[in-house]
Parts: sequence; C-alpha cells; structure tokens
Amino acid sequence: MRIGIDVRYLSHGLVGGVHTYIRQLVPALVQAASGHELLLYADQKAPFELVQLPGHVTVRYLPWRHGASSVLNDMLLLRRAMAADMVEVAHFPANYGYGPRTARTVLTMHDAMTLMPLSHVFQSKGTNWNTRTRAMTVYLYLCSHLALRGEALVLTVSEHARSEIARYSRYPVERIVPVYHAPTPDLRRIKDAHVLAEVRVRHGLGRRPFILADGLKNPAVLLRAWRRIPPALRGDHTIVFFSRREPLPVVRQAAEAGECLLLLNLPRAELVALFSAASAFVFPSWLEGFGIPILEAMLCGAPVIASDRGSIPEVAGGAALICDAEDDGALAELIVRVLSDPAEAGRLRQLGFARAAQFSWRKAADQTLAAYRRALGWPLAQLLAEGYPAERS
Repeated sequence: MRIGIDVRYLSHGLVGGVHTYIRQLVPALVQAASGHELLLYADQKAPFELVQLPGHVTVRYLPWRHGASSVLNDMLLLRRAMAADMVEVAHFPANYGYGPRTARTVLTMHDAMTLMPLSHVFQSKGTNWNTRTRAMTVYLYLCSHLALRGEALVLTVSEHARSEIARYSRYPVERIVPVYHAPTPDLRRIKDAHVLAEVRVRHGLGRRPFILADGLKNPAVLLRAWRRIPPALRGDHTIVFFSRREPLPVVRQAAEAGECLLLLNLPRAELVALFSAASAFVFPSWLEGFGIPILEAMLCGAPVIASDRGSIPEVAGGAALICDAEDDGALAELIVRVLSDPAEAGRLRQLGFARAAQFSWRKAADQTLAAYRRALGWPLAQLLAEGYPAERS
C-alpha cells in the first residue's frame, strides 16, 4: 500500500490530545507498516518532530506563511499532493480531511464534539468562548460535517465515541471503527524515594498525602465533595490540581483560600512523579471521548475515582471507582473509602496496573493498518487475522 498521512500536528509546535495521538501512532505505524510506503504530509510552520525515519517513509512539506495557509492546505494543497503521490489510502487523524478521489479516505474522529449542534457546544462547561475560539469551533464544525459527506472509514477512540459520532452525524455506524489509544511510553511508576521527595519539596507538599486532579475537568464537584469529608481526614490530606492552562475560576479561588494547591504547566516528568505519589487520582470529567489520564494514573499506581460520563467507564474497565459527575455526596464517600482503607487503595492499584497493561500503541497501529486494508476492500476474515477490531458486545 501507498499510505498518505496528514501529520501537520507534528510541525506546528502543538500540545494536547490530538497531538499526542499522532505523535505516538505514527512511529508505531512506521514499525508496523515496514512492508508498505508511508508518505507523511507536514508543513513549514515549525520543525518537524520526527527524525531518522526509515527508507519506506517519505516526508512531504506543504507551504506555510500564516494562519490562512492551514485553510488552503486543508481544502486544496494537501489533496493535490496526495493525488500526485498516488496514495491509495489517505489518513486524516485530526477529525477531518479530504482525500483525492483516487484514494480511500480514513478519518480519525476523537469524539463527537465537532459534530454536535453549535448551540450545544457553546453551552458546554469549562471553555472560555472568546471570539477566536468561537470562530475556530464553527470552522471545525463545518469541516467535520463536510468530511463525512464522502465514503470515508472513520476511526475513533471508544465504543462510546462511536455511538455519539453516529448519533450526531447519522453516519453509518458500521463504517465507524473503535481503536483504543494508549499511554505514552514515558509513563512508568516512579519508585525512587529521592525523586519523589524532590518533587514534593519543590511544590511545598512535604510528607502530606494528597489526591491529584485536573483543574479543567469538573473541579467544582471535587471541591464540594472535599468539604463533605470528615475534618480529621481532610486535615491530613490536600488536593493538588494541575492544568496546562488557566483552570476554571473555582480552582483559582480555592487555591487562594488555601483549600488546594494549583500547579500550572508542570513538566511531564513532574506530573508522572505526582501520579506515582498520589493517594488517589480523581477525574470527575463531564465529557471524554477516551480519557487517557485514567490510564496514565493507573500505570503510575494511583487508585482512580472517576465519573460515569462518556467513555470513562469503558476505559476504566472495572479498575476504578465510578460515580455520577455531579454527585458530590457519592464522590465524597468514594474518596473517604480510598483514603481511609489501605486494602481498598491497594486493590484499585493492582486492578489499575492490569487494566493499563491492556493498551499499547503497537496494538493501535496494527488495528489502524488493518483498517486501511478494510478501506481498500480486504475481506473480513483476512482483516480479523490482521488484528482488525471485531465488534465489541
């Protein structure tokens, strides 16, 4: 096969879930597809992140001068470049894309957010809807719906995301394939007491036990639950919120009142250390297409308490304690259960290790490669032998 992949996320200096997906999947595909030709389409906004690529991989660079260049590449230049290279499969891993007529198109849609009615999206919690954000949301909405007008094969991150994409787009569910993501290779439990102690000292934690949470993922319910916890237990512990950008105002207010610690833009190694040292990771998110932080925490040995929204129960797979995303009373009970019962914390820790071990980027790459073959019309029996995901019950 001649496989073309839009990898512009790797030449934009970006961060976030889509970037992580492409950054991890593409090297795994390079290994899995050693008998095929891979053409990677980047642009010139920032240095390309992948180096020392093998001979079956070619990188093409599209022009980039300003923001409008991305739109031109989206709508025209990338499709022309793929047509000139005679790719057989055109993979767009960032929610939308338009392959040449001579190729089969494969889209990765990470969730249904860009397909939902705009009125619903703009009412969602946890987003600062300034003019630029609104304009980008409208653009992505239009692009995603346009991309599904063709006969693309759609990859997504979970069974829940699959059903939501079909619901909001009315795209045939049989053409939507769940392929699970995985934690990044740097996620390993840190056991070195000196390393853990250094991180604690750096952030003023000392020896005090703490629970860890994302400052953007429904933090208000955690703060309400925390106030319900018996004072003695609460006095012995603290909450550490992390965030890669300014968190929701409730977190900033709680930090200023001394109810929690807020850490912004943590280096990755320090976040891994905090996962490894946390008494629990609490993730009461409103909406997740996948929910990779759950697996990250599990890999590092943190007992996980999470909400019942989106794909979270599916990904947790029985290895986390689950409650309603807005039920602070139930959440308080689960936090008390983990913090006051070492046996329960140990049980969740072992379940988490086992669950996280079931996910890998090589498995995702094998299933993605099989999806390419399906897009080209390979028979189902041969696809299943190649690792294509069978229907999950």
